[in-house]
Amino acid sequence: MVLARNATRIASELFAAAKEEEELQLGVNGLIELNIFGHTAWITTTHVNLLIVMVVICILALIANRKIKKMNEDSVPGPFLNIVETIVELIDGLTRNNMGEKHGWKFSNYIGTLFVFLVFANLSGLFGLRAPTADYGVPLGLALITFVIIHYNGFKYEKAGHITKLFKPVLLTPINIIGEIATPMSMSLRLFGNVMSGTVMLGLLYGLLPKILKLFIWPAFGFLHAYFDVFSGAIQSYVFVMLTMVFTAQCFGEEN
Repeated sequence: MVLARNATRIASELFAAAKEEEELQLGVNGLIELNIFGHTAWITTTHVNLLIVMVVICILALIANRKIKKMNEDSVPGPFLNIVETIVELIDGLTRNNMGEKHGWKFSNYIGTLFVFLVFANLSGLFGLRAPTADYGVPLGLALITFVIIHYNGFKYEKAGHITKLFKPVLLTPINIIGEIATPMSMSLRLFGNVMSGTVMLGLLYGLLPKILKLFIWPAFGFLHAYFDVFSGAIQSYVFVMLTMVFTAQCFGEEN
């Protein structure tokens, strides 16, 4: 009986401590309210985190550019330049293997930028930020850019055939049209759903714990961060750029 009463008391204290915590926030929070031409707009956590991610990428790019300019034939590249070289070779190999030797090099810069941005954005949760890709507006914007690239190259290389192929066969025309329209939706929802699920899972685990327990328990969640932030984040970045390359390459036809 004494043990039961003690257990009940401890549980009650932990529950009371948890009730004193700030309300759990899993969505996008507004930080600064703006009044633009009579309409209310907000600077949100997504905007701030996007800015942080872009600044970090720009700083690393400037450092790489500075180090490359200082290199000569006798210089030995350090670990940083070796990593940069590996990433560049990886992107060049991906674009050429999936888009062909003739066209792959044209898309290396875009695919590389897209991949690096997605990796940094998805991994930002490791540093206490809310991943920008957990806000549907970000994956949708990237998917719409891919959508424009696909159809621009479709009209460029297939001409009128890019439209007429939707009517082959005629009976499947509605399905073909829906399939084209669904491309950005499916790409964006796949990325958003996977990143958001990890954000929600980790947010619930941390949000339901009192602050005092977070100091001691967070290392035990390392395997969850390894999966949701590192493994899943990298995989989803790879899948998104692969779909971009495959869908775009279909427009080249025999010109690969």
